[in-house]
Amino acid sequence: MTELYTVPFFINGEEVRTSKTFDVTSPATLKVAHKCSSATDTEVQAAVNAAAEAFKTWRKSHPNQRRDLFHKAAEILEKRKEELGQYVMDETGAPRQWADFNIQTAKDLLMDVAGRCNTLEGSFPVVNDPESGALVLQEPFGVILAVAPWNAPYILGIRSIIYPIAAGNTAIFKATELCPRTMWGLCSVFHEAGLPKGVLNMLVHEPANAPAITSSLISNPHVKKINFTGSTAVGRIIGRLAGENLKPVLLELGGKASAIVWEDAELDNAATQCALGAFLNSGQICMSTERILVHKSVRADFEKKLVSAVENIFGPPKPAPVLINSVAVDKNKKLLADALSKGAKLLYGNPDAQEETTTRMRPVIVSGITTDMDIYKTESFGPTVAVYEIETEEEALRIANDSEYGLTSAVFTEDLRRGLRMAKEIETGAVHINSMTVHDEATLPHGGAKESGYGRFNTSKGLAEWVKSKTVTFKY
Repeated sequence: MTELYTVPFFINGEEVRTSKTFDVTSPATLKVAHKCSSATDTEVQAAVNAAAEAFKTWRKSHPNQRRDLFHKAAEILEKRKEELGQYVMDETGAPRQWADFNIQTAKDLLMDVAGRCNTLEGSFPVVNDPESGALVLQEPFGVILAVAPWNAPYILGIRSIIYPIAAGNTAIFKATELCPRTMWGLCSVFHEAGLPKGVLNMLVHEPANAPAITSSLISNPHVKKINFTGSTAVGRIIGRLAGENLKPVLLELGGKASAIVWEDAELDNAATQCALGAFLNSGQICMSTERILVHKSVRADFEKKLVSAVENIFGPPKPAPVLINSVAVDKNKKLLADALSKGAKLLYGNPDAQEETTTRMRPVIVSGITTDMDIYKTESFGPTVAVYEIETEEEALRIANDSEYGLTSAVFTEDLRRGLRMAKEIETGAVHINSMTVHDEATLPHGGAKESGYGRFNTSKGLAEWVKSKTVTFKY
């Protein structure tokens, strides 16, 4: 019998394997795909020390060096896309299209950041004393802790590390245990491109060690700032630990995105975009559409078009979408069972269907949701969406904003003035007029409001997150 591959860490530029490992199971086959090394405090301290030592020189590296390295990494991403894409498919059950989209978007992010490496600048303000001067410098923090999830691993993984590194920081990348080989592949691209030893270190641990490892990393004096993308529940823990250690943190958390379909909307486009927004990657995107708020006068027509769009894009003979584990399927089925038992109407799908594996579930659409149903407030993070009927802008905005989340949203209308008016009132980090709630690209800042987090990835705003100002005064 062939021995299973063991995913290593990267510490100080070298691959490190530990005697203690855990299994990584493919949700598509329910078979063990490979094993992964499991970090202890020994590896944590080694990684932090390597990053701290590397920071002494990397902080002084020229922006052109960083730019050229990112360009080379982008070329390597493209060259290795088949290999890297297969890792995502094996570990998360994602289709090839989603894997390719991840790699292309990661490449776009790299190219965009490469062009911004030279844009960080200080200032030379005028001070009160004419015999004095002042400089305001922008300096990197030091060692950064980056934590990224499994659902869009190349996109979310790469953005967690390239903005800090581009600004002159070094990084500890705490990769998810659900797709460690994917994350290893990402880090290997940078090492192949020539990133100096210690600038990017990667650790993985088994789930049982999460509290101890995370606390150890955040409390370490060398770690100066944290970014975390993931659930709001875990984000609260990260935020609390960061607060206890007086360290800044960037959080991009969960969502409960609403799409408003007004009476003048182009319904074919709205239906297609809502279908994609709700069910891409099995609904496992923080920006996934969870609520569709449809004007009463077009609701019947829209529902027919929505069902048709979902059937055409995701229905048989296409295989049932794969979720990351059976727990995710169970969560969605429980939300649906609760709603249906309290009077919700099933518009499409069969929540009780038994698929090829317990990790698969086809799209389900429900309507008639009331506030006492769990699905009204809870993020499903799966192939479930609810349709609501609305008649006024005030009603649409009330429902859209009646959520602790505030990541993204959409408005479908042919009246741009109405769309912009609504956009100003929706409490989210992004509003997309006439396109789906799922939208993230290198040239747009990305982040949320309320319990969807704070801080921004992407663009110059994302780069500025990773420098701090220093004021220097002097006498002429």
